[in-house]
Amino acid sequence: MFDCEGPAFVGMVHLLPLPGAPRWAGDVQAVLDAASRDAERLLEGGCDALLVENMGDNPWLKGGVPPWTVAAMTRAVERVVSLGVPTGVQVLAAANAEALGIAMATGAAFVRVEGFAYAHVADEGWVDACAGPLLRQRASLGADVAIWADVHKKHSAHAVTGDLSLEDLAHGTAFAGADVLIATGTSTGEPTDPAHVSAMKSAGIPVAVGSGVTPENVGGVRSADALIVGSWLKEGGDWRAPVDVARVRRLRAAIG
Repeated sequence: MFDCEGPAFVGMVHLLPLPGAPRWAGDVQAVLDAASRDAERLLEGGCDALLVENMGDNPWLKGGVPPWTVAAMTRAVERVVSLGVPTGVQVLAAANAEALGIAMATGAAFVRVEGFAYAHVADEGWVDACAGPLLRQRASLGADVAIWADVHKKHSAHAVTGDLSLEDLAHGTAFAGADVLIATGTSTGEPTDPAHVSAMKSAGIPVAVGSGVTPENVGGVRSADALIVGSWLKEGGDWRAPVDVARVRRLRAAIG
């Protein structure tokens, strides 16, 4: 998917609240313009790929979103895809079928999936595994969309899988059919343990780091195949703020 030396630099496009969300401001055009602005700044700063997420919709619904969310997000993703770099889609929380549909309709390259294999408890509640139905949906649609699956998802408790090591979970997620595994810290912006990247690498498929990458700690996770970065690239390191091109360039230089 990526033609670059070292880990691919994937910048997050955090969408403003979409129709129906608690903080929806009533202006779809403003959502689209902000998405375009952030995507263009991420590319200007040196990102190799982009990942669009409905971060502004928090607190999120679980396992599905209404059609107006899908419609608005499809328009935003279409804008980002038109910029010509590999683009991913994540629809929070665990609205993985909707993400797959958006990706197929817009030409996005991958979806980030919560709860692909093994259940966990997130702040939205119990999230069940979805690998079986999701891969059948992908096959039936003929969708050329890669599955990037979180393992030990941030903002979640995993006591139900406590008798399995992270390496076991990574192997199981790969066995279930993921194309890429994602390692994260415990919450948004929290650094990912380099040892977790190494453990997941043993599963034999690409591994992405999904939280907490900064210029200061990027050296510890350079063994990953991709680095997904959101919060640190924003003005003041606040995920709610616009993308800061200077920060993107600084991290790009640190990645190499």
